Amino acid sequence: MTALLRSKSVRDAGLQAGFTGGLFIMIVVFVLTAQTNLEAQGLTSGFGFLERATGWEINFSLIDYSTSSPYWRAILVGVLNSMFVGAIGLTVATVLGVTAGVMRTSGNGMAELLGTAFVEIFRNVPLLLQLFFWYALLIGLPKPKQAPFVWDSIALTGRGIFVPGLNVSGGSVFLAFLFLLAAFGLSLWLGAARRFSRMGKARKKTLRRSLWLGAIILGILSIWLGRLPDTPLVNMPYLKGLNYRDGIRISPELLACIIAISIYGAAYIAEIIRAGFNAIPGGQSEAGHALGLTRWQIFSRIRLPLAIRVVLPTMINQYVWLFKATTIGIAIGFADFFMVVSTSINQSGQTLELIGILMGGYLLINYSMAWVLNRVNDAIKLKGTQLRI
Repeated sequence: MTALLRSKSVRDAGLQAGFTGGLFIMIVVFVLTAQTNLEAQGLTSGFGFLERATGWEINFSLIDYSTSSPYWRAILVGVLNSMFVGAIGLTVATVLGVTAGVMRTSGNGMAELLGTAFVEIFRNVPLLLQLFFWYALLIGLPKPKQAPFVWDSIALTGRGIFVPGLNVSGGSVFLAFLFLLAAFGLSLWLGAARRFSRMGKARKKTLRRSLWLGAIILGILSIWLGRLPDTPLVNMPYLKGLNYRDGIRISPELLACIIAISIYGAAYIAEIIRAGFNAIPGGQSEAGHALGLTRWQIFSRIRLPLAIRVVLPTMINQYVWLFKATTIGIAIGFADFFMVVSTSINQSGQTLELIGILMGGYLLINYSMAWVLNRVNDAIKLKGTQLRI
């Protein structure tokens, strides 16, 4: 026994077991105490309420929802809405941020001035204040009868932006999006994974084109098969009475959230990208010039790939933060995950269960996103010392 106690590995294992056991006991005591307090107040615990009808409306939903829908469906609507805003916001923020970051390191005085002005303005104004600004701007657009009708297809009104839509089922559009997303992911994997390093450039190019062509064909086919019967494929908005009909209505709440998150996130991403470009030794570009490469070839084949390797870990953290920022939608009434759960707490009284669902949902989404991007980072990072760049 004395010999076991003297062993460092045994002592470490005992300490870890004691800590884990103590933590487990604390959780059990917390749960039992909370259950006792809830029963004393006449409140029921558990997740049976998820099957009850909500009885309240949701102003934006990607799937079918009505007042008779159960709580679990309302929560699913909130999750999908948050993921929808996050996917668009992160994509637009990345494009704008990379553009601004390139402008700030371009060496062109005017481009650097514009990039710096963009970063300093939108990075230093609070996100919530920007959200209120864009929302006030959007709801201040003209009424439908006075609203401009751009290109005979887009109506800019204070009740929302009306754009042409497709008379197809939502599942077919989602399937087409998955095909394109799969082609994008496989194309990145093909270019970054070391297992394809010995594959010829011509073969890689042909394979990439085949991937994208197959994804486009499958996407068009899924949309065509999902077309609603006896309807035209394109659904154009038109003015009827006091509002526009048909087409797709982009609500001011949704658009304000996307714009605010995109621009605010882009200001931070621009600085991350600028740091990545500045971290690349000047000798890399000089070597490209010596080989006779054009400025675009040096940027696309030398500077940008090396900058991505440098900044990707920081970008992952920024993406996680930006997705959590989608909760600002509750300030203007957008039905995101946080708002749906908050409303469900007020209506059902199941506070602990719903907060647990909220925490678990964000943990699962953010961890999944970080895990995928970390796998990408592991695939493209340089092995050994980073001084090799």
